[in-house]
Amino acid sequence: MFTTIIVRPIFNLLSLIYAIIPGHNFGLAIIIFTIVIRMLMWPLVKKQMHQAKAMRQLQPEIKRIKKESKGNKQAESKLLMELYKEREISPFGSIGTLIIQFIILIGLYSGLRKVVYDPKDLVTFSYSFIQHIGWMKHIAASPADFKNTLFGLVNLDRAAISKSGLYWPAMVIVLASAVTQFFQGKQLMPSDKNAKGLREILKGAGSGQSADQSEVNAAIGRSTRYFLPVMIFLFTVSYPSALSLYWFMGGLVAYIQQSIALRENVLEMEEAPGKITSKNVADIVEAEIVEMNENVKRKVKNSSKKSKKKRRK
Repeated sequence: MFTTIIVRPIFNLLSLIYAIIPGHNFGLAIIIFTIVIRMLMWPLVKKQMHQAKAMRQLQPEIKRIKKESKGNKQAESKLLMELYKEREISPFGSIGTLIIQFIILIGLYSGLRKVVYDPKDLVTFSYSFIQHIGWMKHIAASPADFKNTLFGLVNLDRAAISKSGLYWPAMVIVLASAVTQFFQGKQLMPSDKNAKGLREILKGAGSGQSADQSEVNAAIGRSTRYFLPVMIFLFTVSYPSALSLYWFMGGLVAYIQQSIALRENVLEMEEAPGKITSKNVADIVEAEIVEMNENVKRKVKNSSKKSKKKRRK
C-alpha cells in the first residue's frame, strides 16, 4: 500500500521529468523534481514560518505566565492554551510539514534504490502513459543509454564512502547538504546574545537554581542546529549520491523559501494598521506585558479560589 500510494507516484513524477527534459540528464531531473516538490509545499512552508515567527514574539508573555503561575502547572497550561487560541497559534503547527518531507524522502529513496540496482525499473516501475513517451521507449530498448549522472560529473549510483573507497564528487554533495541544513536551521533560531547555553543552565540547576523550561527548550534548539547536519552527513554518506543531491537541493530551496516567508511576515507587520512597527515596538510590547500581567494575576487567583473550594468540599 505504501508503494502504491507514496513511492510510485513520487517516482513517476521524477521519471516523467526525466523523460521530457532536453538532454534527459537524471541529475538535472532530480534537481527539477526537488524544486517542484518544494514549490508544492510552499503553502505549508509559509504556515510553518508564520508559526515560528509568532512563537518567538510570544516568548515574553510565556515567561510572564510561567512566573505568575508560581509552579501551578494546571493554571499555567490553561493560560498558555488560552494565549495560543487567542493568537491563533498551534505549538505543533510545523510537525505536519516535517512528516510530509520525511514521507517524500522515504518514497524517493525507495524509488531511487530500484533505479540504482536495476536501471530497467526506470521504465517498468513507471505508469503506462510515461512508458509510451519516446525517450522511455528508447531506454526500454537500450537500457545502457540510461546515464545516472549529474551532467557527467558525478555518478549518482555511487556513495561518498563505500567498499570502493572515497568518492570525492559525491562527498562534496554530502558536505554541501549538511552545510545547507545548518544554515537552514540557524535561520529559524532567534538571535539572543544574552541567551544561556545548555551547559550554563545545567550548571545553574546543579547549584540549586531553578531552570526556566523555555530557556531549556531554546538551548536544546540551538544545539540541534549542529546535531541535525551531522546526522544528515552520517545518513547520506553511505547511500547513493542521488539521495544527497535531493537533500542538498531541498535544503537550498527551503532556505530561499524561508527567507521570503520571514521577510513577508516582517513587511505584513510593518504595513498592517495597528500592528507593531519599528517605532512603537517598545511601547506596545510593554503595554501587552502589563495587560497580560494583570490578566494572569486575575486568572491565577480565580484558579486558586476554585481549587480551595474543591478542597473544602
